[in-house]
Amino acid sequence: MTQQHIEYVDLEARVAGLMPRAREELAELVAFRSVADPRLYPREECERAAEWVRGSFAELGFTDARLTPTSDGSAAVVGNRPCKDPQAPTVLLYAHYDVQPPLDETAWRTPPFQLTDSGRRWYGRGSADCKGNIVMHLTALRALDGDIPVNLKLVVEGSEEQGTGGLENLVVANPDLLRANTILVCDTGNAAVGRPAATISLRGMVNVVVTVEALSSELHSGMFGGAAPDALAALVLILSTLRDREGNTTVNGLPDSQTWSGEQYPTDRFRYDAEILDGVEVLGSGAVSDMLWARPALTILGIDCPPVVGSTAAIAPRAAARLNLRIPPGTDPAEAEAALIAHLHAAAPWGVQVDVEPEAKGAPFSAARNGPAYRALAAAMGEAYGTPMTTLGQGGSIPLCATLADTYPDAEIVLMGVEEPRSLIHAPNESVSPAEIAAMARAEALFLRRYATLFAAA
Repeated sequence: MTQQHIEYVDLEARVAGLMPRAREELAELVAFRSVADPRLYPREECERAAEWVRGSFAELGFTDARLTPTSDGSAAVVGNRPCKDPQAPTVLLYAHYDVQPPLDETAWRTPPFQLTDSGRRWYGRGSADCKGNIVMHLTALRALDGDIPVNLKLVVEGSEEQGTGGLENLVVANPDLLRANTILVCDTGNAAVGRPAATISLRGMVNVVVTVEALSSELHSGMFGGAAPDALAALVLILSTLRDREGNTTVNGLPDSQTWSGEQYPTDRFRYDAEILDGVEVLGSGAVSDMLWARPALTILGIDCPPVVGSTAAIAPRAAARLNLRIPPGTDPAEAEAALIAHLHAAAPWGVQVDVEPEAKGAPFSAARNGPAYRALAAAMGEAYGTPMTTLGQGGSIPLCATLADTYPDAEIVLMGVEEPRSLIHAPNESVSPAEIAAMARAEALFLRRYATLFAAA
């Protein structure tokens, strides 16, 4: 048995011994209703979560861990943990403590803000995205038991899910704050439980709210219906132009025929992961990987209109929808936003008044893979999981990555994490596999060891 194998067995045992604590900490974190939207939950919930994160990392040697206000009103937890070797590289650890709203709480099988064991998974909002990654960082660092051969920096932001750019603005205004040789963005995940992957591509995003007005007030649908313009019907017609019969996104001016050349996503596995109902088709004219990682995708996030219960026989004078457009690498978000706005205005029928309010946008990202950090990660993932690491795209957006790439062009940016398709992030019944938290904690601890050696030799 080699010394390296002995060290790994010891590390594996340490992580296993830390998992009860990891579950306790994740339960504490999930209990914070840290949705970064004061219209939905009190701002104090985010403040309490931020302070929990700050205190937890301070106990692990980030003695200057502090809450740093950002331009959107959220607080980012930042800190440093230097090592003894002044020539050692610096690694930045990233996660976020804010979460998506729970949506329809009646659709949850368990309370959304109470970590609940069910089968082989832990359920709760943020259990995977991204509080599970915070706990993974803590577990990895504890498993190293103080023997950390690199300098560490930390940032855990509080408004990632809102896309309002608080941390991005902080980075641009204070470029030395998070400067590092390698940045571990732990907000993505693997191809499946037990199948390790690094994410090498992220779609960007554009959010807008489109409002349609046609009348000054409601009108009786019997007395006026048929001739009076219906704002809700007009909105439906506008929205129908954003997808074709196959489900392809059809925003005028945005290409929609790109293909993905990396790891493929088999259709049958996608149907299972997405829990698509029997008889319902998978969308698009391309492969699943093309549709998720290489092409634009338009989603209607919400509609303001009369609800079914309580509605009356009246023509709606006004209706609105919140839209989310995901864009692949190579597409400029400002150009995509302009194309979407122009499309919505051009598609309006009957001369109805259309207002489109831009809400947020973020750039797509493509990672380089030729440096010591990626070599160290591949070795660490392979050892931690017992199977080779693959590479994936990610249909979701992390606008911060483009800002980090622009601000720190020499840094290697690595995207990984505990999330995987069965986690159902952003949906009811979000969950995490504790096996992924343990395996990724082992992988991160091994990475920090391997990277210090490979960096010195580079």
